[in-house]
Amino acid sequence: MAEAAAPAATDRLGPRIVVPAIIFSVLIAFPVMADLANASWLMTLATRMMIFAIAVVSLDLILGYGAMVSFGHAAFVGIGAYAVGILASHGMNDAALSFPVAIVAAALFAAVTGAICLRTRGVYFIMITLAFGQMAFFTATSLSAYGGDDGLTLWTRNTLFGTGLFADRLIFYYVVLAVLLAAYLICRSIVGSRFGRVLRGCKENERRMIAMGADPFRFRLVAYVIAGMIAGVSGALLANHAEFVSPAYMTWQRSGEFIIMAVLGGIGTLHGAILGAAAFLALEEILSHWTIHWRMIFGPLLILIVYFAPGGLSALLRSIGRND
Repeated sequence: MAEAAAPAATDRLGPRIVVPAIIFSVLIAFPVMADLANASWLMTLATRMMIFAIAVVSLDLILGYGAMVSFGHAAFVGIGAYAVGILASHGMNDAALSFPVAIVAAALFAAVTGAICLRTRGVYFIMITLAFGQMAFFTATSLSAYGGDDGLTLWTRNTLFGTGLFADRLIFYYVVLAVLLAAYLICRSIVGSRFGRVLRGCKENERRMIAMGADPFRFRLVAYVIAGMIAGVSGALLANHAEFVSPAYMTWQRSGEFIIMAVLGGIGTLHGAILGAAAFLALEEILSHWTIHWRMIFGPLLILIVYFAPGGLSALLRSIGRND
């Protein structure tokens, strides 16, 4: 019986420990591999993947564990990006100021909109998050002082306490990696805590949780705000990475892409969010070199992945590990 229990324990721990450990080990070593392959452009792509992965990890927290299908999640990313861009346009270019402002701005927007959105359920929740996301988008396009439709150019990346650390591509890569690791660990600790158990309980059986004395609205709102704050950090990093801020960061299409990334990687796994973001952007990079209509190819590929691996790439890796 002890021998039978050991594989079962390994199966449970594998996806939660082994796969994330492999992912972050690859990311740590990636700059060396890119340098050996003489493909420095891969560093730029990998940095972008990690920035998007931060946003998708935050989305997976509320989508995978709270059943909150948000079509306005990109608004938090855009708010974080605009916080950096607007402050930089006024000469306030230090990350020690702009990043906290980005987090607070995203948190306030999440708290206000979440308090309204979470009064609804199902398709109504989807539509009202979409409405708030589009409201943020049109607000950004109306900011003529900050570029309006054309966006806002950052002439340099943020400094950090007066030093130009972010200007170094390698250092910035590891800063983004550290933020991704922190976001993953924070969300993992939340999921494993009593708070996370209540959040998952509200997803499975809301009436039972109410009978036990829990307030689903309060727990969902806190999770929603936390997800918004993490996405705001993603937006601040994206602004520094692209050295450009655009209303396009907030579109409902971008929110839809975040959901696709979460589905592609495996909803409710957190590390699947990283896999999904990497796979989506890698496919976009490869297919867009073949045709500008790359989504026509990507769509059927996504359908095949969902059909043959309903749990996404994380479930596919888990099944391969079990077969081995």
